[in-house]
Amino acid sequence: MEWRPFLVAFVTIFLAELGDKTQLAALVIAADQQSPWMVFAGTALALTLVSAIAVLLGHVLGVHLPEEIIRYVAAAIFVVMGVLIAVQVI
Repeated sequence: MEWRPFLVAFVTIFLAELGDKTQLAALVIAADQQSPWMVFAGTALALTLVSAIAVLLGHVLGVHLPEEIIRYVAAAIFVVMGVLIAVQVI
């Protein structure tokens, strides 16, 4: 079994998720509820499902499109999301 894809994915996602709005939302929900383990289970399931969809979509797109196009589209989506968030803040 090759561990490199697992380690790259784990470290990348772990670092990207530290302190993001999803983590902050989980913190607020856990502070408001009396069942921290149920909050953990709900957030873990949601993140697992979202990750599964992303991996499946990435695999399908990777089979049909060159990696360079996928990278450019992903970068464009990040830029658009950043602009939309910046406009909402102003």
